[in-house]
Amino acid sequence: MANILSNLKVPLRARKKRKRVGRGPGSGHGKNSCRGEKGYGTRSGTKGMIGFEGGQMPLYRRLPKRGFKNPFRRAYTVINISDLERWALEVVEPQLLVDKGLLRAITGAGLKLLGDGEPSRAYKVSVHKASGRAAEKIKKAGGEVRIIEA
Repeated sequence: MANILSNLKVPLRARKKRKRVGRGPGSGHGKNSCRGEKGYGTRSGTKGMIGFEGGQMPLYRRLPKRGFKNPFRRAYTVINISDLERWALEVVEPQLLVDKGLLRAITGAGLKLLGDGEPSRAYKVSVHKASGRAAEKIKKAGGEVRIIEA
């Protein structure tokens, strides 16, 4: 017999039957329908609280919380002057770096230039933010730093 679609059969026990609960004592899943005797999860409509661990102190309350989390923090994608040297680009713009594959994406509040490294040539850099030291080094080398809107 050829292997045609009409002759194909599912292997024995390849598909597990779904559990049919609440269908009487003969089914093995009758009476309480696999929900136990009493308690929070026995009634219908209960979803359970997120993070609830059966009355044990939940993990998010066991772990220490320290310091201050600033809700207004602005995270930047950071590049350094040493990166500009490595890439050897005269003109640096956020979209250009992404298009050339030098950065995966510009995340957060935009692109920020930091002053690690020494520029060997004049760069024309367009970024969303630049540190004072980075801007000073670029200008000293004859380049320019332009701040663009995010």
